Amino acid sequence: MSAKRVTLRDVAAASGVSRATAGFVLSDSPAASISEPTRERVRQAARDLGYVPHGIARALREGSSRIVILAVDWGNDGNYARTFIRGLDGELGAHDHVLLVRHGHAAGDSMQQVLDAVAPRAVLRLAENYLVPGHEFDDGGWDGGLAGNSLVQLRYLVTRGHSRIAVALPDGDQPLGAVRLRFAAEAAGMLHIPAPPPLFVPRDRQAAARAVGEFLAAHDGVTAVAAFDDEVALRVLAAAAGLGRAVPGDLAVIGFDDTECGALSTPALTTIHIDAEDHGRRTARIILGLDADGFTAAPAEVIVRESA
Repeated sequence: MSAKRVTLRDVAAASGVSRATAGFVLSDSPAASISEPTRERVRQAARDLGYVPHGIARALREGSSRIVILAVDWGNDGNYARTFIRGLDGELGAHDHVLLVRHGHAAGDSMQQVLDAVAPRAVLRLAENYLVPGHEFDDGGWDGGLAGNSLVQLRYLVTRGHSRIAVALPDGDQPLGAVRLRFAAEAAGMLHIPAPPPLFVPRDRQAAARAVGEFLAAHDGVTAVAAFDDEVALRVLAAAAGLGRAVPGDLAVIGFDDTECGALSTPALTTIHIDAEDHGRRTARIILGLDADGFTAAPAEVIVRESA
């Protein structure tokens, strides 16, 4: 049997650095600031171990600096994701780079195989900046970013006469949920209405109906729901129908991110349309170390249908 192939993980361990640092050194990436002694230590470890890059990496004409990987979690497939990817891909392509999009919750070992194979210039996770303290407003913030889009969503309901509004969130592990709830609370302050309480809506239809029913019984004054996304909004619509609540007469519901399914529901879902192409282009230029000025997020648009 042949000996086990030496991996980038082995080189990193032998030289006492992270896998990312080892990858930057061995790909001669200009995006990382690494001291020359550390670079030489990594190179020497690679030579000592007989490290050979994966065959796919060897086949690349210019190595890792021309590949960017974007990880997109399941569920993040609305208009924001599609337009962001279009902008990111277009701008990278204009500068001779290739975008690889990986969908789903990838296990660590699985992602490491990808990194070992292509040693990308950068690895992004869609909407990751919202989860890093101090970077929540990198997308434009209240001026066209996620915070501003949340304000547009609540403001529409206020203009329709609602002041007691709930924020419907997916029930389960959704890292962006807390961020959206915080943005909604700040937006409510700007609109001079009470901070929206969270309504957690399970996927199961019967469980969702119970959750919505219990919430409305405990929050009798709530007349409108601003949903985390269109999928959660559709769960609320189904729950309201099961509870005999008329929409929008008894309860107004507005979605977020304008997926195709919203137009097919009964009643048709009012939602927020977001065009993130320029956000994607700006992100690409930042990755490539280029001037990112001039790429500002487009303002969100309310798609008025029947539910609110």
